[in-house]
Amino acid sequence: MAGRSKRPQLKLSAEEIEHLEELRDSRTAPWREAQRARIMLRYHSGEPIAQIARAVGMTRKSVGKWVSKALAVGSGAPLKDAYHRPKEPSISEDAKAWVVHVACAKPKDLGYAAEVWTRSALARHVREHAREAGYGSLAHAAKATVHRILAEQPLHPEKVKYYLERRDPDFEAKMREVLLVYQEVAMQNQKGGMISLVTVSVDEKPGVQAISNTAPDLPPAPGKHSSIGRDHEYKRLGTCSILAALDLHTGHVTARVERRHRSREFIALLKDLDAHYPAEAAIRLIMDNHSAHLSKETQAFLATRPNRFQYVLTPKHGSWLNIVETLFGKMARTFLRHIRVQNWEELHDRIQRGISEINAAPVVHRWKKFEALSTS
Repeated sequence: MAGRSKRPQLKLSAEEIEHLEELRDSRTAPWREAQRARIMLRYHSGEPIAQIARAVGMTRKSVGKWVSKALAVGSGAPLKDAYHRPKEPSISEDAKAWVVHVACAKPKDLGYAAEVWTRSALARHVREHAREAGYGSLAHAAKATVHRILAEQPLHPEKVKYYLERRDPDFEAKMREVLLVYQEVAMQNQKGGMISLVTVSVDEKPGVQAISNTAPDLPPAPGKHSSIGRDHEYKRLGTCSILAALDLHTGHVTARVERRHRSREFIALLKDLDAHYPAEAAIRLIMDNHSAHLSKETQAFLATRPNRFQYVLTPKHGSWLNIVETLFGKMARTFLRHIRVQNWEELHDRIQRGISEINAAPVVHRWKKFEALSTS
């Protein structure tokens, strides 16, 4: 006759029993956790260790191990294995620092063709040069090892984040001048009445492509496709430049669509502005320092119209200060979006039509934030 077990009874609360039963019957939980849940429930019901071992297909020693752990710490302790490191890591901190140092160097400087590392290329380089660098532990480093080393530190040399260096030493002063003009325009618009100094924002949108389809677009059809169907192939018919001047008082757009953007095209836009506004008004132009704006040909034309035009130039890399960029964004979201034409002339006509639609319902574009004026 078998002797009575010297182990005490396992006491479980109703919540613990419910949790163990769910784990025992689960089809998604890890198998070892479900098996240990069955051990806890069977021991709780009074079954002896030997009978539980036969039922779950384990040795009595293993069953006794998990029961003893549950009795000592609680029913949840035996369900998951405790983390343990079988041996001390063989890759030293100096070796990891060497990997990061290599990763921060550009591959092209080490004789490779690439500009930035891939994990595979970096791991291969580490394996090939680890011994000569004095880090033999990395002689068999896999891609995953290199990935873990880089993931543990804040530097990410495999990524490129772009920034813009300010190359205009007078950037702050020029920005302030532009913002003061916008502030003055806002005050003029609030007062209303006759304006003797008209302010327009001028810029160019080059490289607008004339693209034609090689097959007709397919309209949406129930049961076939819910959107417009368009063939992947297309034909390029050239490009155009949109030269636009946005009136900051009325929202009116004066624009030209040209094949090129040279001094003669810019002068043509100036002539359009000269014809559009009353002769007694001065025209203030906010624009960048493009060569066409400052060329000898342009200066010669301006000399024929003294005191008619005034320049306010934005700083280098400060195109975001020019309000007309919002107009070009509106064009890109509306009539230029997914545009397809049969020839360049159709592109010209449709852009002019889109500008006419804007002028039919003009919107006054405003600069709303003037915090930069409070500094300096």
